[in-house]
Amino acid sequence: MAPRLSRSIKYNRLVTEPLDLNMFSASDHGQSTVAKSDRQLLTTLFALGREVTSVLDLDELMRKLPELIGRITDFHAFGIYLLDDRQDDLRLAFSTGYPDGATSIRLKLGQGLVGVAAQAGRPLLANDVAEDPRYIEAVPGTRAELVLPLRRKGRTIGALNLLSRNVGEFTPVEVETLRNFAAAVAVAFENARLFESERRYSDTLETLSEIGRDLASTLDLDELLKRIAHHVKRVIDYRTFGVLLVNTSTNEVELKHAVRYGEQVLHKRVPIGEGLVGHAALHKEPVLVSDVTRDSRYIKVVEDVRSELVIPLLVKDRCVGLFDLESPELNAFTKAHIELLSPLAASAAVAIDNARLYEEVRSNEIRLDKEVRFAQRVQQALLPTELPKRMKGVDVAWRFEPARELGGDLYDFLSLEPHTLTVAVGDVSGKGAPAALYSVYAGELLRSRTYRRRYTAARSNPADVLASMNRILHERRLEEYYCTLCYAQFDLKRRHVTLANSGLPYPIHCTADGCSQIQCPGVPLGSFPEIVYDEVTLGLSVGDVFVFCSDGIFEAMNEVGGEFGAERLMEVIQRTRTQPATAMTDAIFGAAIEFRGDALQNDDMTAVVLKVTA
Repeated sequence: MAPRLSRSIKYNRLVTEPLDLNMFSASDHGQSTVAKSDRQLLTTLFALGREVTSVLDLDELMRKLPELIGRITDFHAFGIYLLDDRQDDLRLAFSTGYPDGATSIRLKLGQGLVGVAAQAGRPLLANDVAEDPRYIEAVPGTRAELVLPLRRKGRTIGALNLLSRNVGEFTPVEVETLRNFAAAVAVAFENARLFESERRYSDTLETLSEIGRDLASTLDLDELLKRIAHHVKRVIDYRTFGVLLVNTSTNEVELKHAVRYGEQVLHKRVPIGEGLVGHAALHKEPVLVSDVTRDSRYIKVVEDVRSELVIPLLVKDRCVGLFDLESPELNAFTKAHIELLSPLAASAAVAIDNARLYEEVRSNEIRLDKEVRFAQRVQQALLPTELPKRMKGVDVAWRFEPARELGGDLYDFLSLEPHTLTVAVGDVSGKGAPAALYSVYAGELLRSRTYRRRYTAARSNPADVLASMNRILHERRLEEYYCTLCYAQFDLKRRHVTLANSGLPYPIHCTADGCSQIQCPGVPLGSFPEIVYDEVTLGLSVGDVFVFCSDGIFEAMNEVGGEFGAERLMEVIQRTRTQPATAMTDAIFGAAIEFRGDALQNDDMTAVVLKVTA
């Protein structure tokens, strides 16, 4: 049960004052000014703040909030209202204790206690709802209601609603405590929404990447155009779509493939510079028209067209064709559609150009193959081949096998002092050359962030290094890529290791008592700005084993879709923990490869094993 406070004060007003933490401090005579339970409440507040901001899944966050708030105060019903900017009202997004059908509840700003508090941007307490005319019954039997607005950057994004059957349920200190907790909840909601947005964007990019590979797999132009129409439909649900190709000899664009244009197309050829498609071909930029009847450039092809979007297909600033989308609705297309279709248009442009220039492509493939092999050698040369000199007291081994010619995994061993060793293992999203280039950049950034304070009083710690890397990677705006990284500083003199993690699978720690994963969660580098990373510190004993693996080990998949997993990995480590680190590394790879069987390796695999020997 959460610690409770005195009920002697009736509290029914808008809360405006910030929480005064001094009220929990001891007096000059060493006597506490409040009960011990109130100190526990404050401690709980800070713990809950950290806990709630670590959740990045929006649904999980909403499910978790009632349990967290229940540690502070009692309630019999709880609701989360979120502001719908389009409707300018609050909808009940989650509830517990509400009657069936409560999800249909919507409140205007200023309506009910929830709407009033959300509009004012300040908590509102009605410790006896019978005395407050603004009260709207949502849960029968309610006697007290507390509303906590969720605000970020000066605007309300929603509200938390606590209901009780008891008059005077919520005390002033509880209200102030919950107000501060609501600030952390607002941050958590914003982070969760950003994470979900980034995840959806990443999924879209993956789809576009898949489309690009599919388009590149055929050199038959007619088949290619059919595939283009199909894939564009996956990205945007069009009504009418056409692919036009540039004829450089006639200086025209020609309609080569059309979907839902009707049996007869009035204009199969358009001179470059005329019409919306000709304008886009000439200026090599998208054309977006919300109402074609108001644009003199429009050439009628279909009777019921009201809006049109034209995307040029560019190869090295050379227009090879165009996407033409038309709709019978006004304002059917937006700038967001341009951003969404542009990567697909780029892939289609390359594929079309390749289909037209097959022999040239063959020669380019030979050249590209040489470049990839060279890049592979460069990547191998940049990865460490030995530990820092004079490193004693540890036995370290590592192994890296990319899924393709080039991989996105990275690892490094750094030493700021003779008795310290930093072990870093990372994994860049994606595969192939782009991931490899990103990993090289992340690796160099890792070294620079580690050594930048070598000659200053302030030493680089794992959390600061990850935070600095995250800030720089996010500023580079490489949104389609991110990096997971586990950063561990071993101090062999002081006998401890400090770790911070940004999304790499939890490392494994094996002692004489058994093996377990080190719980150290964190957000991938480059995903969001100003992320704060937590640290975990463990003592070191002779015989301790630490294993760091990329998800290519944990997620090695067999032919029936089963994953190798953490349990199998820990069994291998426990069985071989008395062997040299090299033998343990080989055993890990051998077990993962044996489990995979005839299934293809679908991700880069990296393992680093460190044994404390002295």
